[in-house]
Amino acid sequence: MPTPARRLAHEVLSRARRGGPTLAEALAETEKERLSTEDRALLHELVYGTLRHRGWLDHVLQGLVSRPLDRSAPPLLDALRLGAYQLLFLRVPDHAAVSESVSLAREVEPRGAGFVNAVLRRLQREGPPPEPSAERDPLLWLTTAGSLPRWLAERWLERCGATEALARARTLLEPPPVCFHFNPAIPDAPSRATAAGLESRPATVAGAWEATRGRPGDLAARGVLHVQDEGSQLVAALATHPGRVLDACAAPGGKSLLLTDRLGPVGRVVATDVSLRRVRTLAQMRSRWGASRLDIVAANALQPPFRGTFDAVLLDAPCSGLGTLARHPDIRWRARPGDPVRHAREQRRLIEAVSPLVAIGGRLVYATCSVEDEETLGVVEPFLRDHPGFEIEQLPSWSLRFASGSFVRMSPSRDCGDSFFAARLQRTA
Repeated sequence: MPTPARRLAHEVLSRARRGGPTLAEALAETEKERLSTEDRALLHELVYGTLRHRGWLDHVLQGLVSRPLDRSAPPLLDALRLGAYQLLFLRVPDHAAVSESVSLAREVEPRGAGFVNAVLRRLQREGPPPEPSAERDPLLWLTTAGSLPRWLAERWLERCGATEALARARTLLEPPPVCFHFNPAIPDAPSRATAAGLESRPATVAGAWEATRGRPGDLAARGVLHVQDEGSQLVAALATHPGRVLDACAAPGGKSLLLTDRLGPVGRVVATDVSLRRVRTLAQMRSRWGASRLDIVAANALQPPFRGTFDAVLLDAPCSGLGTLARHPDIRWRARPGDPVRHAREQRRLIEAVSPLVAIGGRLVYATCSVEDEETLGVVEPFLRDHPGFEIEQLPSWSLRFASGSFVRMSPSRDCGDSFFAARLQRTA
């Protein structure tokens, strides 16, 4: 019988392959949360690692079989990838990696168990082939060792050149840093974190911390701190403005919490989202955090239900997520070539819908966790051209490390965490 962690990892991978829930949603389900600490850590490592390196795993496995790999039954292929990941990347005894994967195959496709056993035994004996040369054939490296779908590798090579594409892909193969901020309502939050064995160092954005040792999960569950990428914290900092602030597409809610913390008694935050499920999650987060100056409204940002204006509006628009492939590796295999253009159409509608809510003299921050021009400059520049009442607001000095021209653009190859683009605009008329 396969261990619970491996069985659940196979289940999550299979659901992701079929277009099921996101990894965060799947791994937060009760059955996964009930695992022991060790098994839960193994589950996360197997899922995230297999998806991050799927392109390389498939390249290695294809060299061990005589037929096209994609003609194998999908459940068997998931079992093969799990086994190959353990053999190539984890300190798991080889016999355990093979036998557990064969057991999984017997459960999901009994006639294919022998095939899985033969392929993984051969990999155990022969090892992987050498990586292709990134310098001589960057496209081949990107689609194998770099683990990118071909369309995305070609896109990045064309748009940013081989040097940046290779650097970006290498960074996105590594687990991103774990960043967080403390709950200001708990004065001894830092000492509680230290007592729990969490070690950290200050990040670039004021109030952001990067974990260097220990796991913040239990502290986050108790509301002592909130785990949030530094780029996400940077966007909230850019949107901070005294008065009433609207977070127009707020889920999962981290930026709304941080805006509330940063404003303190001089402001109030209204967070909206179109999903009732996400609104309920946001309300639970508010309660756990003690954010009394955060109001939550279930609303569609394309049809905002507000009559008055706000001193600042944050639009962290739904996007392709192509800047978050390290944190959300399933996006590598879910995304399609037309996604940036499709999302950009919706983003342009969203910024048109929320911009009238900005008061004269107020601030509009448009942000996405994408590196693609269609979703960044391709939204902001036409908006500014068509709306002379808005102009680019000067970036604060602390953010200039991340500046790209007049905007903020965090890069995975330079900044290690998620990519974020942000434009800070002021309404002047």
